[in-house]
Amino acid sequence: MPLLTGLMHRFAREQPFAGLAIAACLNVTAETAMLVRLLRVGGATVSLAASNPLSTQDDIAAALAVRYGIAVFARAGVDRPGYYRHIELALAESEKGPDLIIDDGGDLVNTLHTQVPPLLANVRGGCESTTTGVIRLRRMAAEGALAFPVIAANDTATKRMVEGTCGTGQSVIDGIMRATNTLLAGKTVVVAGFGASGRGVAERARGFGAQVIVTEIDPVRALDATLRGFRVLPMAQAAPVGEVFVTATGSVDVIGTEHIAVMRDGAILANAGHFDVEIDVRALAGFATAVHRDVRPHVDAYDLGDGRTVLVLAEGRVVNLVAAEGHPPEVMDLAFGIEALALARLALNTRPESTGGNLAPGVHEVPEDIDAEAARLVLATMGTSIDTLTSAQLSYRESWRIGS
Repeated sequence: MPLLTGLMHRFAREQPFAGLAIAACLNVTAETAMLVRLLRVGGATVSLAASNPLSTQDDIAAALAVRYGIAVFARAGVDRPGYYRHIELALAESEKGPDLIIDDGGDLVNTLHTQVPPLLANVRGGCESTTTGVIRLRRMAAEGALAFPVIAANDTATKRMVEGTCGTGQSVIDGIMRATNTLLAGKTVVVAGFGASGRGVAERARGFGAQVIVTEIDPVRALDATLRGFRVLPMAQAAPVGEVFVTATGSVDVIGTEHIAVMRDGAILANAGHFDVEIDVRALAGFATAVHRDVRPHVDAYDLGDGRTVLVLAEGRVVNLVAAEGHPPEVMDLAFGIEALALARLALNTRPESTGGNLAPGVHEVPEDIDAEAARLVLATMGTSIDTLTSAQLSYRESWRIGS
């Protein structure tokens, strides 16, 4: 992860988080450990809870606690009450509460507002890493419930391209193939949602020889999928013909029992969204006549009572993190680099002596110069050079008087 390694030298010198407490709710993986260490090197005291109990790597959690003195509240496979208890502990690690937060899905922000609201007064702002979390935060902001500014670190052109399309596309297909050992070539793969992540999954599945159907509610994205050569159908029409299903919408009940009732025997259901609500696994458990857990690692078989069985991967949780290893380190290097730079800017602009102007409570975009800086730094690590504008080109861009 060369970008984060380079930022460690810079943050060690500049100390952007000196004296600040940062509470983070992230997937506890080796890649996340690099980000947490970067924040620590930059002067912060850090507490960390898991944003997905099935993705926690216990050895990484232990190493962060023992070797680096990070307050880690995470354990692989913890139940739902334990999961939320860990988030509360991470928030309460600093007596006055965190100065900054980093969230991945919105559960930390939600817990902060609903379970420990006295800590809100100390929070200067934070970053959100996922589309699902940004959707939740925008709803909070629309209701006037969001008490501090949050930068939507997920909503940058660079991050959507590298993490969404490239990272999710590759790692979701990796998770499905590891869990099922199925041949994608010739199969009909249904991808729900054609945002950056869904597009990546659809393109990679087609690259493996699958026939890909896309479902969408957004006419612009549906048109995009159509013009890229994908077949677009409503889920009700795709359900009887699909063999592998992947949800990537950030919504709820994208695949319900009414869809599963008409699926083929042996249909494979996987979720690439952040929360385990896109496939209605809870309703499916009641609908099925029997459930066989772990017929393969991370594969549960649901008997439907008429001779058909459907296979649900990773309990309906994000398949690339549970059944595979999540995004490759190069992907998270860029994603976390953008987040670290944005958080450092936020820390600088919210210090009492700052003249940069405080952001109002709400959801804010990553400044364009940070997105460009991260891209430039990554290109440099890859040994890639690009052109720069000449003085004549700059003058041409800045003048409306020059024509043909």
